[in-house]
Amino acid sequence: MPTYLFRNKQTGDEFTEFMSISSLNEYLSANPDVEQLINGAPAIGDSIRLGLRKPDDTFRDHLKEMKKKHSQGISRSTIQTF
Repeated sequence: MPTYLFRNKQTGDEFTEFMSISSLNEYLSANPDVEQLINGAPAIGDSIRLGLRKPDDTFRDHLKEMKKKHSQGISRSTIQTF
């Protein structure tokens, strides 16, 4: 169940409530002096795996070493070194 952010229109106090989606409409209709606020965008994925940024040089050096050690013989390593 998600957490929702609300603000009391009369006092300006902000608070969070933990409830189901179906309970949200009932809560808002029962409390007309309360408005729902947007929490912001949720974190959807890892920025490195999405390609938005690269790992630091030290970690990339470790990946290169692992790829070199595991690419012996007829099989090739599929480790991505960025």
